[in-house]
Amino acid sequence: MANRLLLVKSDNSVSVHSDDRAYKPLNWMTPPCWLIEDGKTWIVENKAGEKLVITIEEIFHEHTRELGAEPGLQKDGVEAHLQELLAEHITTLGEGHTLVRREFPTAIGPVDIMARDADGRSVAVEIKRRGEIDGVEQLTRYLELLNRDPLLAPVQGVFAAQIIKPQARTLAEDRGIRCLTLDYDALRGIESDEFRLF
Repeated sequence: MANRLLLVKSDNSVSVHSDDRAYKPLNWMTPPCWLIEDGKTWIVENKAGEKLVITIEEIFHEHTRELGAEPGLQKDGVEAHLQELLAEHITTLGEGHTLVRREFPTAIGPVDIMARDADGRSVAVEIKRRGEIDGVEQLTRYLELLNRDPLLAPVQGVFAAQIIKPQARTLAEDRGIRCLTLDYDALRGIESDEFRLF
């Protein structure tokens, strides 16, 4: 038994959350499913017969809220926006950098940005909103492939993100990949509140 947040949505999906995993639930049942309340026990069953059984000892707070029609969600600062802005402001990578191409094609997928530094050397940039180890691994694969091309080699790597996790930074630096923290508002030309003059 533990304190949990139980989220039941109008599509009958149920998710069980703790306080330490951000948006990821500990357990869940996705629709189509059915919730049966039997005293202190909730049984959530899907069409395959799988069951999620929740025993409730005490309810601290219960709240129901109708969210209304879904207007859609438009994310600000998604990877595509960051890529577009960094391409427009390519000298964020360093003085003298020039853009070669966005979505540079390779046999294993496109590199977000290919550029050249002030000395004409190739630079491959992988962009993420949150820089984690998976992103470093992805860029490593691109660099291994790109460095086989004599017209491009040697290719430097830049891992760019709004937030870079310490483990990802350590791995990147260990592999000779430069890390760059992107300020989305600065790239858009908007000063953050702490620097804005009134």
